[in-house]
Amino acid sequence: MKPISEVARSLGLDPADLEPYGHYKAKLPLSVFRDKPPRGKLVLVSAITPTPAGEGKTTTSIGLVQGLARIGVKSAAALREPSLGPVFGMKGGGAGGGASEVLPMMDINMHFNGDFHAITSAHNLLAAILDNCLHNGSVVTGLDPRRVTWKRVMDMNDRALRDIVIGLGGRTEGFPRETGFDITAASEVMAVLCLADGIPDLKARLGRIVVGYASSGRPVTAGDVKAVGAMAALLREAIKPNLVQTTEGVPAFLHGGPFANIAHGTNSITATKAALALTDIVVTEAGFAFELGAEKFFDINCRYGGFAPACTVLVATIRALKMHGGKPLADVGKPDVEAVIRGLDNLDKHIENIHKFGQPCVVAINQFAADTPEEIRALEKHCASIGIKAVAARPFTEGGKGCTELAEVVRDLVAASEPQFTPLYDWNASIEDKIATVAREMYGAEAVDYTKRGRRDLEQLEKEGFGKLPVCIAKTQQSLSDNPALLGRPKDFLVTVREIHLAAGAGFVIPITGEIMRMPGLPKAPMAHRFDLTDDGEIVFGP
Repeated sequence: MKPISEVARSLGLDPADLEPYGHYKAKLPLSVFRDKPPRGKLVLVSAITPTPAGEGKTTTSIGLVQGLARIGVKSAAALREPSLGPVFGMKGGGAGGGASEVLPMMDINMHFNGDFHAITSAHNLLAAILDNCLHNGSVVTGLDPRRVTWKRVMDMNDRALRDIVIGLGGRTEGFPRETGFDITAASEVMAVLCLADGIPDLKARLGRIVVGYASSGRPVTAGDVKAVGAMAALLREAIKPNLVQTTEGVPAFLHGGPFANIAHGTNSITATKAALALTDIVVTEAGFAFELGAEKFFDINCRYGGFAPACTVLVATIRALKMHGGKPLADVGKPDVEAVIRGLDNLDKHIENIHKFGQPCVVAINQFAADTPEEIRALEKHCASIGIKAVAARPFTEGGKGCTELAEVVRDLVAASEPQFTPLYDWNASIEDKIATVAREMYGAEAVDYTKRGRRDLEQLEKEGFGKLPVCIAKTQQSLSDNPALLGRPKDFLVTVREIHLAAGAGFVIPITGEIMRMPGLPKAPMAHRFDLTDDGEIVFGP
Protein backbone atom coordinates (compact mmCIF):
# COMPACT_ATOMS: atom_id res chain seq x y z
CA MET A 1 0.00 0.00 0.00
CA LYS A 2 1.02 3.59 -0.63
CA PRO A 3 1.07 5.98 2.32
CA ILE A 4 -2.25 7.81 2.37
CA SER A 5 -0.37 11.10 1.88
CA GLU A 6 0.82 9.81 -1.50
CA VAL A 7 -2.74 8.85 -2.47
CA ALA A 8 -3.82 12.38 -1.51
CA ARG A 9 -1.12 13.93 -3.71
CA SER A 10 -2.45 11.98 -6.70
CA LEU A 11 -5.72 13.87 -6.16
CA GLY A 12 -3.94 17.22 -6.04
CA LEU A 13 -4.36 17.47 -2.28
CA ASP A 14 -1.79 18.64 0.21
CA PRO A 15 -1.25 15.88 2.80
CA ALA A 16 -1.76 18.59 5.43
CA ASP A 17 -5.40 18.70 4.30
CA LEU A 18 -5.97 15.15 5.56
CA GLU A 19 -6.88 13.86 9.00
CA PRO A 20 -4.89 10.57 9.02
CA TYR A 21 -6.14 7.45 10.78
CA GLY A 22 -2.81 5.65 10.76
CA HIS A 23 -0.62 5.26 7.66
CA TYR A 24 -3.19 4.12 5.10
CA LYS A 25 -6.54 5.72 6.01
CA ALA A 26 -7.71 9.29 6.41
CA LYS A 27 -10.71 11.53 6.83
CA LEU A 28 -11.21 14.38 4.38
CA PRO A 29 -12.43 17.60 6.03
CA LEU A 30 -15.48 19.09 4.33
CA SER A 31 -13.66 22.39 3.79
CA VAL A 32 -11.19 20.73 1.41
CA PHE A 33 -13.73 20.15 -1.36
CA ARG A 34 -16.87 22.06 -0.29
CA ASP A 35 -16.25 25.06 -2.56
CA LYS A 36 -14.76 23.14 -5.48
CA PRO A 37 -17.07 22.78 -8.52
CA PRO A 38 -17.47 19.24 -9.90
CA ARG A 39 -14.90 18.50 -12.61
CA GLY A 40 -15.61 14.82 -13.13
CA LYS A 41 -18.32 12.61 -14.56
CA LEU A 42 -20.08 9.87 -12.66
CA VAL A 43 -20.44 6.21 -13.68
CA LEU A 44 -22.99 4.00 -11.92
CA VAL A 45 -22.39 0.26 -11.53
CA SER A 46 -25.46 -1.93 -11.02
CA ALA A 47 -26.30 -5.59 -11.71
CA ILE A 48 -28.85 -8.14 -12.79
CA THR A 49 -30.81 -10.01 -10.10
CA PRO A 50 -28.06 -11.74 -8.10
CA THR A 51 -27.43 -15.20 -6.74
CA PRO A 52 -27.27 -15.34 -2.91
CA ALA A 53 -23.49 -14.84 -3.09
CA GLY A 54 -23.76 -11.64 -5.16
CA GLU A 55 -22.39 -11.02 -8.64
CA GLY A 56 -19.34 -8.90 -7.81
CA LYS A 57 -20.53 -5.31 -8.27
CA THR A 58 -18.00 -3.96 -5.79
CA THR A 59 -15.18 -6.06 -7.25
CA THR A 60 -16.14 -4.93 -10.77
CA SER A 61 -16.38 -1.28 -9.66
CA ILE A 62 -12.88 -1.44 -8.20
CA GLY A 63 -11.52 -3.30 -11.22
CA LEU A 64 -13.09 -0.70 -13.52
CA VAL A 65 -11.60 2.26 -11.68
CA GLN A 66 -8.20 0.50 -11.78
CA GLY A 67 -8.65 -0.12 -15.50
CA LEU A 68 -9.45 3.57 -16.02
CA ALA A 69 -6.27 4.53 -14.17
CA ARG A 70 -4.26 2.15 -16.37
CA ILE A 71 -5.47 3.88 -19.54
CA GLY A 72 -4.55 7.30 -18.15
CA VAL A 73 -7.86 8.54 -16.72
CA LYS A 74 -7.72 10.38 -13.41
CA SER A 75 -10.33 8.34 -11.57
CA ALA A 76 -11.60 7.34 -8.14
CA ALA A 77 -14.12 4.96 -6.61
CA ALA A 78 -16.94 6.18 -4.35
CA LEU A 79 -18.31 3.19 -2.43
CA ARG A 80 -20.17 2.18 0.73
CA GLU A 81 -18.57 0.92 3.92
CA PRO A 82 -19.26 -2.69 4.95
CA SER A 83 -21.54 -3.54 7.86
CA LEU A 84 -20.34 -6.03 10.46
CA GLY A 85 -23.62 -7.93 9.95
CA PRO A 86 -22.67 -9.34 6.53
CA VAL A 87 -18.96 -9.46 7.46
CA PHE A 88 -19.64 -11.95 10.26
CA GLY A 89 -22.77 -13.38 8.66
CA MET A 90 -23.10 -14.63 5.08
CA LYS A 91 -20.69 -12.59 2.92
CA GLY A 92 -17.55 -12.29 5.03
CA GLY A 93 -16.72 -8.79 3.81
CA GLY A 94 -17.71 -5.96 1.50
CA ALA A 95 -14.44 -4.55 0.24
CA GLY A 96 -14.18 -6.24 -3.16
CA GLY A 97 -12.03 -9.29 -3.70
CA GLY A 98 -8.91 -10.81 -5.23
CA ALA A 99 -6.93 -8.30 -7.29
CA SER A 100 -9.68 -5.68 -6.95
CA GLU A 101 -10.05 -4.73 -3.32
CA VAL A 102 -10.03 -1.55 -1.27
CA LEU A 103 -7.26 -1.49 1.30
CA PRO A 104 -6.54 -1.97 4.16
CA MET A 105 -9.27 -4.56 3.71
CA MET A 106 -9.53 -5.88 7.28
CA ASP A 107 -9.60 -2.36 8.71
CA ILE A 108 -12.36 -1.41 6.27
CA ASN A 109 -14.39 -4.52 7.10
CA MET A 110 -14.11 -3.90 10.86
CA HIS A 111 -14.73 -0.66 12.77
CA PHE A 112 -13.62 1.42 9.76
CA ASN A 113 -12.69 4.84 11.19
CA GLY A 114 -15.58 4.53 13.64
CA ASP A 115 -18.38 5.72 11.33
CA PHE A 116 -20.81 2.87 12.01
CA HIS A 117 -20.19 3.16 15.75
CA ALA A 118 -20.87 6.91 15.67
CA ILE A 119 -24.15 6.31 13.82
CA THR A 120 -25.10 3.57 16.30
CA SER A 121 -24.34 5.88 19.23
CA ALA A 122 -26.29 8.82 17.78
CA HIS A 123 -29.28 6.60 17.05
CA ASN A 124 -29.28 5.03 20.51
CA LEU A 125 -28.76 8.38 22.22
CA LEU A 126 -32.05 9.50 20.64
CA ALA A 127 -33.69 6.29 21.94
CA ALA A 128 -32.34 6.96 25.45
CA ILE A 129 -33.54 10.59 25.41
CA LEU A 130 -36.94 9.43 24.22
CA ASP A 131 -37.28 6.87 27.05
CA ASN A 132 -36.10 9.52 29.48
CA CYS A 133 -38.93 11.75 28.28
CA LEU A 134 -41.42 8.96 28.95
CA HIS A 135 -39.92 8.31 32.39
CA ASN A 136 -39.83 11.94 33.54
CA GLY A 137 -42.74 13.32 31.55
CA SER A 138 -40.54 16.23 30.48
CA VAL A 139 -39.74 18.09 27.25
CA VAL A 140 -42.54 16.52 25.20
CA THR A 141 -45.97 16.32 26.76
CA GLY A 142 -48.53 13.94 25.42
CA LEU A 143 -46.11 11.40 23.88
CA ASP A 144 -48.01 8.11 23.71
CA PRO A 145 -45.78 5.21 24.89
CA ARG A 146 -47.87 2.87 22.74
CA ARG A 147 -46.97 4.85 19.61
CA VAL A 148 -43.19 5.15 19.95
CA THR A 149 -41.70 4.11 16.59
CA TRP A 150 -37.98 4.64 17.30
CA LYS A 151 -36.14 1.37 18.03
CA ARG A 152 -32.50 0.87 18.93
CA VAL A 153 -29.77 -0.38 16.58
CA MET A 154 -26.53 -2.34 16.63
CA ASP A 155 -24.19 -3.28 13.79
CA MET A 156 -24.56 -7.04 14.11
CA ASN A 157 -26.89 -9.78 12.92
CA ASP A 158 -28.84 -10.78 16.05
CA ARG A 159 -32.33 -12.19 15.53
CA ALA A 160 -32.94 -12.46 19.31
CA LEU A 161 -33.16 -8.67 19.52
CA ARG A 162 -35.84 -8.13 16.87
CA ASP A 163 -38.64 -7.92 19.44
CA ILE A 164 -37.95 -7.14 23.11
CA VAL A 165 -39.56 -5.60 26.19
CA ILE A 166 -37.74 -2.81 28.04
CA GLY A 167 -38.29 -0.86 31.25
CA LEU A 168 -38.96 -3.86 33.50
CA GLY A 169 -37.92 -3.79 37.15
CA GLY A 170 -40.11 -1.15 38.73
CA ARG A 171 -40.74 2.59 38.68
CA THR A 172 -37.07 3.55 38.71
CA GLU A 173 -36.23 1.44 35.66
CA GLY A 174 -38.24 3.31 33.05
CA PHE A 175 -41.57 2.83 31.31
CA PRO A 176 -42.25 -0.82 30.30
CA ARG A 177 -42.99 -1.15 26.58
CA GLU A 178 -42.35 -3.34 23.57
CA THR A 179 -39.59 -2.35 21.17
CA GLY A 180 -36.66 -4.01 19.38
CA PHE A 181 -33.38 -3.58 17.51
CA ASP A 182 -32.65 -2.96 13.84
CA ILE A 183 -29.22 -3.33 12.26
CA THR A 184 -27.25 -0.07 12.00
CA ALA A 185 -27.31 -0.16 8.19
CA ALA A 186 -31.11 0.16 8.44
CA SER A 187 -30.96 3.15 10.80
CA GLU A 188 -32.54 6.36 9.60
CA VAL A 189 -29.49 8.12 11.03
CA MET A 190 -27.40 6.19 8.48
CA ALA A 191 -29.68 7.40 5.67
CA VAL A 192 -29.57 10.96 7.04
CA LEU A 193 -25.76 10.94 7.12
CA CYS A 194 -25.56 9.64 3.55
CA LEU A 195 -28.09 12.12 2.13
CA ALA A 196 -26.97 15.19 4.10
CA ASP A 197 -25.16 17.89 2.16
CA GLY A 198 -23.06 19.46 4.92
CA ILE A 199 -23.53 19.98 8.65
CA PRO A 200 -26.50 22.41 8.51
CA ASP A 201 -28.41 19.97 6.32
CA LEU A 202 -27.40 17.09 8.62
CA LYS A 203 -28.85 18.88 11.65
CA ALA A 204 -32.02 19.85 9.81
CA ARG A 205 -32.60 16.25 8.75
CA LEU A 206 -31.88 14.92 12.24
CA GLY A 207 -34.42 17.35 13.64
CA ARG A 208 -37.13 16.08 11.27
CA ILE A 209 -36.80 12.42 12.37
CA VAL A 210 -40.20 11.26 13.64
CA VAL A 211 -39.77 9.10 16.77
CA GLY A 212 -43.40 8.59 17.75
CA TYR A 213 -46.79 10.21 18.11
CA ALA A 214 -48.57 12.14 20.80
CA SER A 215 -51.96 11.01 22.06
CA SER A 216 -53.50 13.61 19.75
CA GLY A 217 -51.85 11.95 16.74
CA ARG A 218 -49.26 14.73 16.30
CA PRO A 219 -45.84 13.46 15.11
CA VAL A 220 -43.06 13.87 17.70
CA THR A 221 -39.60 14.56 16.29
CA ALA A 222 -36.00 14.39 17.44
CA GLY A 223 -36.09 18.18 17.42
CA ASP A 224 -39.02 18.12 19.84
CA VAL A 225 -37.07 16.03 22.37
CA LYS A 226 -34.00 18.29 22.00
CA ALA A 227 -31.69 15.53 20.79
CA VAL A 228 -30.30 17.14 17.63
CA GLY A 229 -27.26 18.95 19.02
CA ALA A 230 -25.90 15.93 20.87
CA MET A 231 -26.57 13.61 17.93
CA ALA A 232 -24.76 15.98 15.55
CA ALA A 233 -21.84 16.17 17.98
CA LEU A 234 -21.52 12.38 17.90
CA LEU A 235 -21.52 12.51 14.08
CA ARG A 236 -18.86 15.25 13.90
CA GLU A 237 -16.18 12.96 12.46
CA ALA A 238 -18.50 10.47 10.78
CA ILE A 239 -19.82 13.04 8.29
CA LYS A 240 -16.33 13.44 6.81
CA PRO A 241 -15.60 11.10 3.84
CA ASN A 242 -12.92 8.43 4.23
CA LEU A 243 -10.01 8.19 1.79
CA VAL A 244 -8.30 4.85 1.16
CA GLN A 245 -6.89 3.09 -1.93
CA THR A 246 -7.45 0.09 -4.16
CA THR A 247 -5.01 -2.79 -4.58
CA GLU A 248 -3.37 -0.78 -7.39
CA GLY A 249 -3.17 2.46 -5.42
CA VAL A 250 -6.16 4.23 -7.04
CA PRO A 251 -7.99 6.60 -4.66
CA ALA A 252 -11.22 5.31 -3.14
CA PHE A 253 -13.75 7.30 -1.11
CA LEU A 254 -15.65 5.00 1.28
CA HIS A 255 -18.47 6.56 3.24
CA GLY A 256 -21.77 5.34 4.68
CA GLY A 257 -23.37 1.94 4.36
CA PRO A 258 -27.17 1.81 4.00
CA PHE A 259 -28.59 -1.51 2.78
CA ALA A 260 -30.47 -1.37 -0.53
CA ASN A 261 -33.33 -3.74 0.31
CA ILE A 262 -34.36 -1.77 3.43
CA ALA A 263 -32.81 1.65 2.74
CA HIS A 264 -31.52 3.56 -0.31
CA GLY A 265 -28.31 1.54 -0.70
CA THR A 266 -25.73 4.06 -1.90
CA ASN A 267 -22.67 5.78 -0.46
CA SER A 268 -22.90 9.36 0.80
CA ILE A 269 -23.65 12.43 -1.26
CA THR A 270 -20.68 14.04 0.50
CA ALA A 271 -18.19 11.40 -0.69
CA THR A 272 -19.54 11.46 -4.25
CA LYS A 273 -19.21 15.24 -4.43
CA ALA A 274 -15.67 15.06 -3.03
CA ALA A 275 -14.65 12.52 -5.67
CA LEU A 276 -16.32 14.52 -8.48
CA ALA A 277 -14.44 17.65 -7.38
CA LEU A 278 -11.05 15.93 -7.50
CA THR A 279 -11.10 13.46 -10.44
CA ASP A 280 -12.29 13.10 -14.03
CA ILE A 281 -14.34 9.88 -13.74
CA VAL A 282 -15.91 8.61 -10.51
CA VAL A 283 -17.19 5.03 -10.31
CA THR A 284 -19.93 4.39 -7.77
CA GLU A 285 -22.36 1.52 -7.19
CA ALA A 286 -25.90 0.98 -6.00
CA GLY A 287 -26.77 -2.05 -3.89
CA PHE A 288 -28.26 -5.28 -5.27
CA ALA A 289 -29.90 -5.28 -8.72
CA PHE A 290 -30.91 -2.28 -10.82
CA GLU A 291 -34.64 -2.35 -10.00
CA LEU A 292 -33.81 -2.14 -6.29
CA GLY A 293 -30.66 -0.12 -5.55
CA ALA A 294 -30.23 1.80 -8.80
CA GLU A 295 -33.85 2.97 -8.92
CA LYS A 296 -33.33 4.49 -5.47
CA PHE A 297 -30.00 5.95 -6.58
CA PHE A 298 -31.70 7.89 -9.37
CA ASP A 299 -34.99 8.79 -7.68
CA ILE A 300 -33.58 9.63 -4.23
CA ASN A 301 -29.79 10.00 -4.14
CA CYS A 302 -29.26 11.88 -7.40
CA ARG A 303 -32.20 14.20 -6.84
CA TYR A 304 -31.10 15.16 -3.33
CA GLY A 305 -27.45 15.37 -4.39
CA GLY A 306 -28.01 17.31 -7.61
CA PHE A 307 -25.85 15.03 -9.77
CA ALA A 308 -26.36 12.38 -12.44
CA PRO A 309 -24.35 9.56 -14.04
CA ALA A 310 -23.06 9.83 -17.59
CA CYS A 311 -23.57 6.07 -18.08
CA THR A 312 -24.55 2.88 -16.27
CA VAL A 313 -22.55 -0.36 -16.18
CA LEU A 314 -24.70 -3.47 -15.68
CA VAL A 315 -22.80 -6.39 -14.13
CA ALA A 316 -23.93 -9.82 -15.33
CA THR A 317 -22.54 -13.25 -14.56
CA ILE A 318 -22.96 -16.53 -16.36
CA ARG A 319 -23.86 -18.27 -13.10
CA ALA A 320 -26.71 -15.83 -12.34
CA LEU A 321 -28.09 -16.19 -15.87
CA LYS A 322 -28.07 -19.97 -15.51
CA MET A 323 -29.90 -19.67 -12.19
CA HIS A 324 -32.55 -17.49 -13.85
CA GLY A 325 -32.66 -20.02 -16.68
CA GLY A 326 -33.86 -22.69 -14.27
CA LYS A 327 -30.60 -24.39 -13.35
CA PRO A 328 -30.40 -25.38 -9.66
CA LEU A 329 -28.14 -23.06 -7.69
CA ALA A 330 -25.86 -25.96 -6.73
CA ASP A 331 -25.25 -26.67 -10.44
CA VAL A 332 -24.62 -23.17 -11.84
CA GLY A 333 -20.91 -23.96 -12.11
CA LYS A 334 -21.62 -26.65 -14.70
CA PRO A 335 -21.64 -25.68 -18.42
CA ASP A 336 -25.11 -25.08 -19.86
CA VAL A 337 -25.45 -22.66 -22.76
CA GLU A 338 -29.20 -23.26 -23.03
CA ALA A 339 -29.71 -22.24 -19.39
CA VAL A 340 -27.76 -19.03 -20.09
CA ILE A 341 -30.03 -18.27 -23.03
CA ARG A 342 -33.18 -18.96 -20.98
CA GLY A 343 -31.93 -16.60 -18.27
CA LEU A 344 -31.43 -13.66 -20.61
CA ASP A 345 -34.96 -12.39 -19.91
CA ASN A 346 -33.74 -11.14 -16.55
CA LEU A 347 -30.87 -9.25 -18.18
CA ASP A 348 -33.23 -7.75 -20.77
CA LYS A 349 -35.57 -6.39 -18.09
CA HIS A 350 -32.72 -4.62 -16.32
CA ILE A 351 -31.50 -3.11 -19.60
CA GLU A 352 -35.05 -1.89 -20.29
CA ASN A 353 -35.08 -0.34 -16.82
CA ILE A 354 -31.80 1.47 -17.46
CA HIS A 355 -33.20 2.92 -20.68
CA LYS A 356 -36.29 4.17 -18.80
CA PHE A 357 -33.97 6.54 -16.97
CA GLY A 358 -32.48 7.67 -20.30
CA GLN A 359 -29.09 6.17 -19.50
CA PRO A 360 -26.55 4.76 -21.97
CA CYS A 361 -25.49 1.28 -20.88
CA VAL A 362 -22.67 -1.25 -21.16
CA VAL A 363 -22.83 -4.83 -19.84
CA ALA A 364 -19.81 -6.00 -17.84
CA ILE A 365 -19.51 -9.79 -17.85
CA ASN A 366 -17.82 -10.59 -14.54
CA GLN A 367 -16.00 -13.79 -15.50
CA PHE A 368 -15.60 -16.77 -13.19
CA ALA A 369 -13.28 -19.73 -13.70
CA ALA A 370 -16.17 -22.08 -14.53
CA ASP A 371 -17.50 -19.92 -17.38
CA THR A 372 -17.01 -21.49 -20.81
CA PRO A 373 -16.20 -19.58 -24.04
CA GLU A 374 -19.50 -20.80 -25.52
CA GLU A 375 -21.49 -19.34 -22.62
CA ILE A 376 -19.65 -16.01 -22.86
CA ARG A 377 -20.23 -15.87 -26.63
CA ALA A 378 -23.96 -16.56 -26.18
CA LEU A 379 -24.24 -13.56 -23.84
CA GLU A 380 -22.13 -11.29 -26.07
CA LYS A 381 -24.15 -12.29 -29.16
CA HIS A 382 -27.44 -11.57 -27.43
CA CYS A 383 -26.30 -8.14 -26.22
CA ALA A 384 -25.07 -7.26 -29.71
CA SER A 385 -28.48 -8.22 -31.14
CA ILE A 386 -30.19 -5.60 -28.94
CA GLY A 387 -27.56 -2.92 -29.56
CA ILE A 388 -25.71 -3.20 -26.24
CA LYS A 389 -21.96 -3.60 -25.89
CA ALA A 390 -20.99 -6.50 -23.62
CA VAL A 391 -17.40 -6.70 -22.36
CA ALA A 392 -15.81 -9.60 -20.50
CA ALA A 393 -13.97 -8.44 -17.37
CA ARG A 394 -11.69 -10.28 -14.94
CA PRO A 395 -11.38 -7.93 -11.95
CA PHE A 396 -10.92 -10.67 -9.34
CA THR A 397 -8.04 -12.49 -11.04
CA GLU A 398 -6.38 -9.68 -13.01
CA GLY A 399 -7.39 -6.40 -11.37
CA GLY A 400 -7.18 -3.34 -13.61
CA LYS A 401 -5.44 -5.30 -16.38
CA GLY A 402 -8.50 -7.53 -16.65
CA CYS A 403 -10.76 -4.49 -16.96
CA THR A 404 -8.91 -2.30 -19.46
CA GLU A 405 -11.28 -3.13 -22.34
CA LEU A 406 -14.25 -2.34 -20.11
CA ALA A 407 -12.52 0.88 -19.03
CA GLU A 408 -11.96 1.93 -22.66
CA VAL A 409 -15.64 1.36 -23.51
CA VAL A 410 -16.76 3.28 -20.41
CA ARG A 411 -14.32 6.14 -21.09
CA ASP A 412 -15.63 6.54 -24.65
CA LEU A 413 -19.25 6.28 -23.55
CA VAL A 414 -18.71 8.91 -20.86
CA ALA A 415 -16.99 11.23 -23.33
CA ALA A 416 -19.98 10.97 -25.67
CA SER A 417 -22.60 11.44 -22.93
CA GLU A 418 -23.62 14.30 -20.68
CA PRO A 419 -24.60 13.52 -17.08
CA GLN A 420 -28.40 13.32 -17.09
CA PHE A 421 -31.33 11.06 -16.34
CA THR A 422 -35.11 11.03 -16.61
CA PRO A 423 -36.79 10.63 -13.19
CA LEU A 424 -39.14 7.68 -12.97
CA TYR A 425 -41.84 9.64 -11.16
CA ASP A 426 -42.85 13.09 -9.96
CA TRP A 427 -42.28 13.58 -6.23
CA ASN A 428 -45.53 15.58 -6.16
CA ALA A 429 -47.56 12.51 -7.14
CA SER A 430 -49.36 10.62 -4.37
CA ILE A 431 -47.53 7.91 -2.45
CA GLU A 432 -49.85 5.33 -4.00
CA ASP A 433 -49.08 6.52 -7.53
CA LYS A 434 -45.32 6.51 -6.87
CA ILE A 435 -45.41 2.97 -5.50
CA ALA A 436 -47.49 1.82 -8.48
CA THR A 437 -45.06 3.44 -10.94
CA VAL A 438 -42.01 1.73 -9.45
CA ALA A 439 -43.78 -1.64 -9.19
CA ARG A 440 -45.05 -1.46 -12.77
CA GLU A 441 -42.03 0.07 -14.52
CA MET A 442 -39.14 -1.47 -12.55
CA TYR A 443 -40.50 -4.81 -11.33
CA GLY A 444 -43.00 -5.56 -14.11
CA ALA A 445 -45.92 -6.00 -11.68
CA GLU A 446 -49.52 -6.06 -12.87
CA ALA A 447 -50.77 -4.12 -9.85
CA VAL A 448 -50.12 -3.27 -6.20
CA ASP A 449 -52.20 -4.67 -3.35
CA TYR A 450 -52.30 -3.36 0.23
CA THR A 451 -52.92 -5.07 3.54
CA LYS A 452 -55.22 -3.23 5.97
CA ARG A 453 -52.12 -2.00 7.81
CA GLY A 454 -50.53 -0.84 4.56
CA ARG A 455 -53.64 1.06 3.47
CA ARG A 456 -53.97 2.67 6.91
CA ASP A 457 -50.32 3.77 6.86
CA LEU A 458 -50.76 5.19 3.36
CA GLU A 459 -53.75 7.30 4.32
CA GLN A 460 -52.14 8.47 7.56
CA LEU A 461 -48.91 9.61 5.87
CA GLU A 462 -50.83 11.55 3.22
CA LYS A 463 -52.95 13.14 5.94
CA GLU A 464 -49.87 14.17 7.95
CA GLY A 465 -48.34 15.93 4.94
CA PHE A 466 -45.64 13.41 3.99
CA GLY A 467 -47.18 12.49 0.63
CA LYS A 468 -44.66 14.47 -1.44
CA LEU A 469 -41.65 12.45 -0.26
CA PRO A 470 -40.04 9.91 -2.63
CA VAL A 471 -40.56 6.20 -1.99
CA CYS A 472 -37.81 3.82 -0.90
CA ILE A 473 -39.44 0.42 -1.38
CA ALA A 474 -38.17 -2.41 0.81
CA LYS A 475 -38.17 -5.58 -1.28
CA THR A 476 -36.31 -8.86 -1.66
CA GLN A 477 -33.11 -8.66 -3.69
CA GLN A 478 -33.55 -12.22 -4.96
CA SER A 479 -36.29 -11.50 -7.51
CA LEU A 480 -37.65 -8.71 -9.67
CA SER A 481 -40.90 -9.34 -7.79
CA ASP A 482 -41.56 -9.26 -4.04
CA ASN A 483 -41.45 -13.08 -3.96
CA PRO A 484 -37.87 -14.43 -3.76
CA ALA A 485 -38.93 -17.72 -5.38
CA LEU A 486 -39.86 -16.04 -8.68
CA LEU A 487 -36.65 -16.03 -10.73
CA GLY A 488 -36.01 -14.90 -14.30
CA ARG A 489 -38.50 -12.29 -15.46
CA PRO A 490 -41.74 -12.87 -13.54
CA LYS A 491 -45.02 -11.77 -15.11
CA ASP A 492 -48.65 -11.41 -14.02
CA PHE A 493 -47.79 -10.87 -10.37
CA LEU A 494 -48.98 -8.50 -7.66
CA VAL A 495 -46.77 -6.55 -5.27
CA THR A 496 -48.22 -6.46 -1.76
CA VAL A 497 -47.47 -3.52 0.53
CA ARG A 498 -47.70 -4.80 4.11
CA GLU A 499 -46.94 -1.52 5.88
CA ILE A 500 -45.29 1.84 5.21
CA HIS A 501 -42.65 3.36 7.49
CA LEU A 502 -41.75 7.03 7.62
CA ALA A 503 -38.19 8.35 7.39
CA ALA A 504 -38.95 12.06 7.52
CA GLY A 505 -35.39 13.01 8.42
CA ALA A 506 -33.86 11.05 5.56
CA GLY A 507 -36.62 12.39 3.35
CA PHE A 508 -38.47 9.31 2.08
CA VAL A 509 -41.19 6.83 2.99
CA ILE A 510 -40.49 3.09 3.11
CA PRO A 511 -43.20 0.77 1.77
CA ILE A 512 -42.49 -2.74 3.09
CA THR A 513 -43.19 -5.61 0.68
CA GLY A 514 -42.71 -9.32 1.32
CA GLU A 515 -40.79 -10.57 4.34
CA ILE A 516 -38.07 -7.99 4.91
CA MET A 517 -35.91 -8.24 8.02
CA ARG A 518 -34.54 -4.98 9.41
CA MET A 519 -32.48 -7.08 11.84
CA PRO A 520 -30.97 -10.10 10.03
CA GLY A 521 -29.95 -13.31 11.78
CA LEU A 522 -26.72 -15.26 11.49
CA PRO A 523 -26.66 -18.31 9.19
CA LYS A 524 -26.08 -21.81 10.55
CA ALA A 525 -22.35 -21.56 9.83
CA PRO A 526 -21.55 -17.82 10.06
CA MET A 527 -18.41 -16.29 8.65
CA ALA A 528 -17.56 -15.29 12.23
CA HIS A 529 -16.31 -18.87 12.74
CA ARG A 530 -13.52 -18.17 10.23
CA PHE A 531 -11.96 -15.09 11.85
CA ASP A 532 -9.04 -15.15 14.28
CA LEU A 533 -6.33 -12.93 15.73
CA THR A 534 -2.71 -14.07 15.57
CA ASP A 535 -0.24 -13.71 18.44
CA ASP A 536 1.25 -10.77 16.51
CA GLY A 537 -2.09 -8.96 16.44
CA GLU A 538 -3.00 -9.64 12.80
CA ILE A 539 -6.60 -10.47 11.86
CA VAL A 540 -6.75 -13.62 9.73
CA PHE A 541 -9.63 -15.18 7.80
CA GLY A 542 -9.43 -18.95 7.43
CA PRO A 543 -11.30 -21.71 5.56
